[in-house]
Amino acid sequence: MNSLQTVELVPPGIADIESAAERIAGHAVRTPLIESPALNRLVGGRVLVKPEMLQVTGSFKFRGAYNCISRIAPERLKAGVVAFSSGNHAQGVAAAAGMLGAPATIVMPSDAPAIKVESTRAWGAEIVPYDRLREDREAVARAIAQKKGASLVPPFDHPHVIAGQGTIGLEIAADVEALGLRPDAVVVPCGGGGLIAGASLALKHALPGVPVHAAEPAGFDDTTRSLKAGHREQSVPGAKSFCDALLAPMPGELTFSINRRTLAGGHVVTDHEVARAMAAAFAHLKVVVEPGGAVALAAVLAGKLDARGRSVVVVCSGGNVDPGVYCRALQGG
Repeated sequence: MNSLQTVELVPPGIADIESAAERIAGHAVRTPLIESPALNRLVGGRVLVKPEMLQVTGSFKFRGAYNCISRIAPERLKAGVVAFSSGNHAQGVAAAAGMLGAPATIVMPSDAPAIKVESTRAWGAEIVPYDRLREDREAVARAIAQKKGASLVPPFDHPHVIAGQGTIGLEIAADVEALGLRPDAVVVPCGGGGLIAGASLALKHALPGVPVHAAEPAGFDDTTRSLKAGHREQSVPGAKSFCDALLAPMPGELTFSINRRTLAGGHVVTDHEVARAMAAAFAHLKVVVEPGGAVALAAVLAGKLDARGRSVVVVCSGGNVDPGVYCRALQGG
C-alpha cells in the first residue's frame, strides 16, 4: 500500500486548504480575477472570471497535484507516481512530479486530445494509453503502481488533491474583498467534483452565505442530478460531449460528501452554449478556454444562472484545447 493510500479519506477542512496554499506558494501561479465591460453588458450584471488557463500546465489541476505529491515521504517518492487522466490532471501530476524529482507514469485514454498527450510527455512523464470503452483506467493505473511500488495520485477523490484545488476559493475570497465586493454567486466547472469541493469549502469559510453552483455539460450532469436525488448518480449512458475534461462517470465518493453540503445546485449546458462561451472569452477577455473550462461561463452567458443586476464570480478551469477543436468552437460560437 502506498503512502497516499494510507491517508485517511476524510474531507479536508479549512486548515488543510490554508496549509495547501502555503505549500504551493511560489510554485503555482496566483491567478487574478479579470472582467470585461462587454461581458458585463451581455449579462446585464458583473462577471469576474478566475482564469486558471494561466496556471502552470494550463489548468487548475497543478494545485492539487503539487499539494498531494509534495506530501509523499521522500523514500516513497523515489519510486515515482502514477495517475490516470484525460489530460489536465496528467499534466499537473507530470509537472509537479518533475519539480519534486519523481518519475511519473500517466494512464491516458487513446483518444485524449493530442495537445494534452504531447504536453504531458513534454513534462517528462511516461504515457500508457488505454481504451476508455473497454478498459478500466483506474484498474490499469493501480496495476502499474503496484508493479512499480509507486504512489497513485487520484484526479479528484483525495483530501490532499481537494485541499490543493480549494486554494482557488481562498484566492477568490481575498480578491473580492480587495475589490470591496460581496458576490451574489460563484459558479465552478464540475467533473469528478474535486475543484468545486475544495473551492466551496474555502468559500463557505471565507464568504459564508455566498452560494456556490456547479456547471456541467449535458449528459454528464451527474453532480447536478446527484444533488437533487440526495445520492450519487451516474452520467447518462452513451452521452457525448466535447468537454473532455469533465467526462467523469460519477461524482467521487469523497467529493460528493462535501458537495452535497456546500453547493446551492447545478446548471447544465449544451456543447453549443459552451462553444459560445469559448468564443466570448476569446473576443472579450482575450483568453483561450478549453470546452470543460468554459462550462461555468457558459451557464452565466446562457442565462442558466441569472446574472442580471448581480455580481457573479466564474471559474474558467483550463485552456488546454486542440487547435482544430478550438477553431471549430469559435466558428460555431
